[in-house]
Amino acid sequence: MPSNISDDLRAGALFYHAEPRPGKIEVVPTKPLGNQRDLALAYSPGVAAACDAIVDDPAQAARMTARGNLVAVISNGTAVLGLGNIGPLAAKPVMEGKAVLFKKFAAIDVFDIEVDCQDVDLFCNVVATLEPTFGGINLEDIKAPECFEIEDRLKKRMKIPVFHDDQHGTAIIVAAAVLNGMDVAGKKLSEAKIVASGAGAAALACLNLLISLGAKRENIYVTDIEGVVYEGREILMDRWKAAFAQATDARVLADVIPDADVFLGLSAGGVLKPEMLQTMAPNPLVLALANPVPEIMPDLARVTRPDVMICTGRSDFPNQVNNVLCFPYMFRGALDVGATAINEAMKHAAVRAIAALAHAAPSDIAAKAYGGDAKLFGRESLIPSPFEPRLILEIAPAVARAAMESGVATRPIEDFDAYRDRLNRFVYRSGLIMKPIFAQAKTAPQRVVYAEGEDERVLRAAQVALEEGIARPILIGRPEVVQARIDRFGLSIRPGNDFEVVNPESDPRYRDYVDTYLESSWRNGVTADRARTIVRTRPTVIAALALQRGDADAMICGLEGRFDRHLDHIRTVLGLASGVRDFSTLSLIILDRGALFIADTYVSFDPSVEELAETAILAAGQVKRFGIVPKIALLSHSAFGSANTPTAIKMREAAARIRAAAPDLEVEGEMHGDAAFDEAYRARSFPLSQLTGEANILIMPNLDAANISYQLLKSLGGALPVGPILIGAAKPAHILTPSVTARGVVNMTALAVVEAQQGTSPVVAEA
Repeated sequence: MPSNISDDLRAGALFYHAEPRPGKIEVVPTKPLGNQRDLALAYSPGVAAACDAIVDDPAQAARMTARGNLVAVISNGTAVLGLGNIGPLAAKPVMEGKAVLFKKFAAIDVFDIEVDCQDVDLFCNVVATLEPTFGGINLEDIKAPECFEIEDRLKKRMKIPVFHDDQHGTAIIVAAAVLNGMDVAGKKLSEAKIVASGAGAAALACLNLLISLGAKRENIYVTDIEGVVYEGREILMDRWKAAFAQATDARVLADVIPDADVFLGLSAGGVLKPEMLQTMAPNPLVLALANPVPEIMPDLARVTRPDVMICTGRSDFPNQVNNVLCFPYMFRGALDVGATAINEAMKHAAVRAIAALAHAAPSDIAAKAYGGDAKLFGRESLIPSPFEPRLILEIAPAVARAAMESGVATRPIEDFDAYRDRLNRFVYRSGLIMKPIFAQAKTAPQRVVYAEGEDERVLRAAQVALEEGIARPILIGRPEVVQARIDRFGLSIRPGNDFEVVNPESDPRYRDYVDTYLESSWRNGVTADRARTIVRTRPTVIAALALQRGDADAMICGLEGRFDRHLDHIRTVLGLASGVRDFSTLSLIILDRGALFIADTYVSFDPSVEELAETAILAAGQVKRFGIVPKIALLSHSAFGSANTPTAIKMREAAARIRAAAPDLEVEGEMHGDAAFDEAYRARSFPLSQLTGEANILIMPNLDAANISYQLLKSLGGALPVGPILIGAAKPAHILTPSVTARGVVNMTALAVVEAQQGTSPVVAEA
């Protein structure tokens, strides 16, 4: 968490934390409070029943209160990553951030607690008295060696999991990387020489966990700011560090690094010199985890030793060691069985689950989501990506099972298949749906032209696209206006250096663009004079022409003006993809319950059977890009033949046509809206239904139904809209709406880039 961030990122972060309301978290009731009876149940007098139940059986607290899914993130702010001893008040934004990660990745609720105390006894007393409130304690950013003593004492005093993530989260991921690195190198952990640079909480926890997995203490050498930890050293020593003291005359890192199989860096940038790396054993594993500058940069390491395997803590290199790979899922498994501790067996289970997941071949859906280029196990894929959706599916059950087998589970899981199914449903409710799109976009950024290049939202989106490495922006606008607005908004991007500007008033390609436009529009009554005027004054036309002529790979427009007018320009210049009857749109809403796609929200007023089937098939192709298995429901006022109105018949026939044209798709209809989400109801009332689980693509009978549904859902609290996604165009083109945010522009930029990489979705079969 480095403090040397850019000025514009700093300004953006301050705005993010302060607006529209301070902070990153809130407390939301989970039960209705809409009438007097609800209040009587929630508080007096009804709450007494829950209290009595807990008095009779304390285990009922996990059923009657939020305790079983509530973790405390607790810190005194003495060792905040990258910032040091900044104190508990300044550490609060970090703890709130940790709370957000727990919620986002594992649906765990968190109270962050900042304790103004550096005395070990008092700190432990404060935390221990909180045990009735929480199901687990996550200690965070507490300096060594006090953190060791605090965790040891609390684990002995408390009957809930106590987990110092700075130690054990890092250790679990490092251990998984080391196991897999030894596998790739054909070495045994028990024989590996391990050299550590850094002797803080994380480094020592990593070494202790590796020893419990089979590494030999006599093969481990530790160095810190004073040099080698050796027997008899007195400076900067404590009992935890002294356990690794070696009887050696070596005094500096360069003395102990020769023939090392593993370098573990949790120290400072540039510590591992190329000449040191040269002396390591064949196929060395380097974990250079200092942030933001690793102990050695990966490109330098590979030039120095082509056989090196390297992990860092950075997201812009393969093999990222990120604690979010671990801590949410450790607690998820522990809480779900009511564990009284997180023990060594549970940590081992997490290590092996992470290591095994790196070996696992990506699923078909995941591979498609990453453009068919998901990395297979090897030197650049020793550990999974932090955004691998299967992490929770593998780690949480493994940890839960280990808790049960080691005797610390108070609520054992009886049906692990049902448990995994519940976790699987959460994966697609987590709001991480855009991650596969962004990951794929980063593999080969494309040129995206923005018609409204002077708009603040586009400028902010362009900066994010450049920072994220997902696109090469091209902005249509007057250069002096673009620059003035960049200055006004405090952005750091530079026209001409970071992105291209197309000036509609003087671009040298103007004549060529006019000629191209005439070729596509003269049979629509457009004269040469009219063509010149349109190309000069219509940014969407310019963007479409740039795309058509190969000056861009994708386009985005629609932040100003009417949707249908933008579509007319795209229809004229780009036209339809081969075999497609007409354009349609797919709108994505990310809700707490998951991702929901609705079609057609903007184009077809009263689509025919053929158009509905085509839209559904093309929509399924788009949904697969997100790593989601399409489940299509065709909605109607009629349920499986209960009415024979024209729209009911239309939807019924469209479902049949989709099944015939794309038999591999899961599709059902016509049906009521509630039936699309209630599998139990369908099983009870319509047992022959071919739809399983919850539908994620809703095909509406007409534009009114689709647009009204989308706008209502979009207005609900917590709903995140993405789109509309234009489908059917010959080239990647998207028309947004005037209400779109800068974040929405970024999301659609990533999707447009992936389309440009992969091509627009083909029609699966003649629909």
